[in-house]
Amino acid sequence: MIGFIRFADDLSAWFGKAFAWLIVLMSVGTGYEVFVRYVLNSPTAWALDVSFIMYGTLFMMGGAYTLSRGGHVRGDFLYRLWRPRTQGAVDLFLYIIFFFPGVLALVFSGWKYAARSWQYGEVSVNSPAGVPIYQFKTVIVAAGILLFIQGIAQVMRCIIAIRTDQWIEAEEDIFETEDLLMARASEAERDGHP
Repeated sequence: MIGFIRFADDLSAWFGKAFAWLIVLMSVGTGYEVFVRYVLNSPTAWALDVSFIMYGTLFMMGGAYTLSRGGHVRGDFLYRLWRPRTQGAVDLFLYIIFFFPGVLALVFSGWKYAARSWQYGEVSVNSPAGVPIYQFKTVIVAAGILLFIQGIAQVMRCIIAIRTDQWIEAEEDIFETEDLLMARASEAERDGHP
């Protein structure tokens, strides 16, 4: 089980980090739009649609990564007081009753939605540019499949927590700048450097 958990975490992290680069593209695109709109007085017809598409893609493709790192919102005012065994049992129940039906609905309805969109070459109706969006409808299916794979890993984490009363945590791969600076300062102080 631990092997599959690590595989799913790595897969989710790869996709999450790869699609995080859309933030840079969105920033460049928005900066370009601001420049041509306010400096050159020549706004584009496509910038708003493209930013919506990229933001939606980023949001959807980052879901499994966020799940793997425990970053989704949870009402943990009681949950955090429970032992890992109890947390695992509650999480397992909730994954089976709510998570998997929702994710499967996302995949199957997303498949139909994307297939229809590809059939007639759907374009955005929000701008006169007619930005094609059919290929981005496929992101719904891809995000659902990634969430399903990560959900299986989360269920395995729950089973391990129920058995051992300990959680298998995801590997840390993101660190706050402040934490890194404090760690470096502590190292420097320990080594006798000011």
